Amino acid sequence: MISIVIPLFNEEGNVKTLQQEVSAAMAGREYELILVDDCSTDQTLSRIQRGPGVRVLEFERNTGQSAAMYAGIHAAEGDVVVLLDGDLQNDPGDIPKLLAELERGADLVCGYRANRKDTLSKRITSRVANFVRSRFTRDGVRDTGCTLKAMRRECREALVPFYGMHRFIPALVKGMGYRVVEIPVNHRPRVAGVSKYGFGNRALKATLDMFAVRWMLSRQLKIRVRPSRELSEGDAPLRS
Repeated sequence: MISIVIPLFNEEGNVKTLQQEVSAAMAGREYELILVDDCSTDQTLSRIQRGPGVRVLEFERNTGQSAAMYAGIHAAEGDVVVLLDGDLQNDPGDIPKLLAELERGADLVCGYRANRKDTLSKRITSRVANFVRSRFTRDGVRDTGCTLKAMRRECREALVPFYGMHRFIPALVKGMGYRVVEIPVNHRPRVAGVSKYGFGNRALKATLDMFAVRWMLSRQLKIRVRPSRELSEGDAPLRS
């Protein structure tokens, strides 16, 4: 089964269409939809189409995108976890492309926005931030700001809950020895709601987080346990 995790915060104008597009993209596949509401102050919760296969996690207070992603990922019951933004700028129609890369052997597939539909200033700021982050953390990913990702469930054990975690998912997962690949995905202009990010939390906070993640990666424990050997003729099992 596939678990699709979508953080939501004040997306009343998008959530109904979002669910419809996810349903169309996942036709013929078994999946669950996990919608994590980060204490929306509009009508987002009331506009969610609830039913079988739809799970809603409601935060008691606004905690941020990283917290919403982490909670949704660890609530997932599927063998594969897909991350998707709630603002409709990510295209759910790209999900099958990410799943195909997992089938070819990847552990984490990251989408990158080949043709971004954002303002020029936002694109420039993001490009500079991605350039610095990628070389500093050595994650090899050009667009970690693209939420659209798919991972094998075991990759979630590499994630550490902290503010800003969502920007460093590829670095944390790759640091644990998993295979990370990146593919181009569609990007669409926002048609409802407003962006939740500005220069302060995109640049200054991300820079501080980057140093912390680099330190964590340098101190990361990579434990590999050898498979147990089978009993030979001279070995006897323990008896109580």
